[in-house]
Amino acid sequence: MFSLILIWNEWSFFILRLILGLLMIIHGWPKIKNIKGTAEWMSSSGFKPGIFWAIVVSLVEFVGGIFLVFGFLTQIIALLLTIQFLIIIFWKIKKHERLIGGFELDLIILATSIVLLLNGAGSLSLDKFFGIF
Repeated sequence: MFSLILIWNEWSFFILRLILGLLMIIHGWPKIKNIKGTAEWMSSSGFKPGIFWAIVVSLVEFVGGIFLVFGFLTQIIALLLTIQFLIIIFWKIKKHERLIGGFELDLIILATSIVLLLNGAGSLSLDKFFGIF
């Protein structure tokens, strides 16, 4: 019974990484495709220089999402996402956005990132295969 729980526990980390990774890929791709527009938006939102932050955010989301799917450098990517989504949430709170219809998805992404940061990728990952973490 206990070993069955451990097996499901490992699958849960895989599922968590897969969903978060795919979500980040989906969010990052449009930013990479239109890096100029992303840079302009970042700059107009107060994140200057806009091009620097556009590149950072785009790479963390898109490349980080790919890495999460495969469980590669999971805790580093999770740390970067945790920092990014803390900033996003505080920025949205400062702009008086509501939780519902505002930053609830960001909060879920933050929580997911923290779980992966603290627990790692699990055994079904390249991190485990290569003994990275």
